[in-house]
Amino acid sequence: MTSTLLDTTTRLQELHCAACDAPHSAFQLQRVSECCGQPLVARYDLREPISRTAGIDLAENSMWRYHSLLPLLDEANRVSLGEGWTPMLTLQRLGHRYGLRDLRLKDEGQNPTGSFKARGLSMAISKAKELGVTGCIIPTAGNAGVAMAAYCARAGLRAVVVMPRHTPKAFKEECYWYGAEVHLVDGLINDCAARVRELNANGELLDISTLKEPYRLEGKKTMGYELAEQLNWTLPDVLLYPAGGGTGLIGIWKALREMQQLGWLPKEAKLPRMVAVQSANCCPLVETRAGRQANCHSYVGQPTIANGLAVPRPLGEPLMLQTLDESQGLALAITDEQMLEGMRELARLEGLFVAPEGAAVWMAARHLLETGWLRPEEQILLLNTGSGQKYLDNVEGQY
Repeated sequence: MTSTLLDTTTRLQELHCAACDAPHSAFQLQRVSECCGQPLVARYDLREPISRTAGIDLAENSMWRYHSLLPLLDEANRVSLGEGWTPMLTLQRLGHRYGLRDLRLKDEGQNPTGSFKARGLSMAISKAKELGVTGCIIPTAGNAGVAMAAYCARAGLRAVVVMPRHTPKAFKEECYWYGAEVHLVDGLINDCAARVRELNANGELLDISTLKEPYRLEGKKTMGYELAEQLNWTLPDVLLYPAGGGTGLIGIWKALREMQQLGWLPKEAKLPRMVAVQSANCCPLVETRAGRQANCHSYVGQPTIANGLAVPRPLGEPLMLQTLDESQGLALAITDEQMLEGMRELARLEGLFVAPEGAAVWMAARHLLETGWLRPEEQILLLNTGSGQKYLDNVEGQY
């Protein structure tokens, strides 16, 4: 019989290698898999049914309302700034202009530290604290470094942030305010990752790079739980997501699959077609999926006004490709000029000053509508991952 009492314990069972499925302990500090050097993904015991009433803490207006399906073992280790439960907005004026029946946007720019990165870093730093970590290091295009610095400050952990020198000033300044040690590197995030390896040669710090530890993914997956709950346990026909490292894309799909196992969504429910949107200046996933390269391992990208999309060699590429395949989705690239057009349109018609990444998903929707891949009668959900205020250095005077 399904319990009607709130489930207050995690169902975390084990971690498994994303490449070969080999199990790894979820109860000791892990990085990538020992077998394949690939991401480790948390697996939960979902065999016993749990109702939505029992599984969701309705008194908690943050991502932690789903704590029974998150990996933290002791609530005393929770490091939170109130992240998650961001608004789902209907874009009526924009939808009307383009003849769209139901156009919505989930605004992750309203998270602490101004981006969706707050979710993943809240979870990762909470688990780092629980596992006895004393300091963390991260290569970042901007937002993830800011979020890690903030949550490390909240947890009392040392924070080392490595970011490209051309990163907008707002990101750097915020890291300094949180007391992080900041290193600036000429190049993109892959160059920052190389510098992280040098700085952390002794392994003293936990590397919280995208998918190089298992728990940022678990924080990001809460976007999937939220959007289903906010849509009254229905799902959009199409979900467009800006994919740099791809953790959010992978995490949302993971959440949808978990909800099917839980019975929160019907097993036969039609899941959304997932669209991964990249920058034309840095689009390794687009190139791989189109068959123009075997994988992203040697891809060379260029800077873009959407700093979060300047990820030329994402570790999660196989998982992103799997998500697109399973959802019958696609990947496409948007130019910086198109992103600026999208920022103007969202600001002037809807009062939303979104990050360039958020503008990219809207411009991708416009393109797919023109090609007929999107139909006007479909429900379309855009994910804006951050606030445009952080990017003023990149877009100054472009209005």
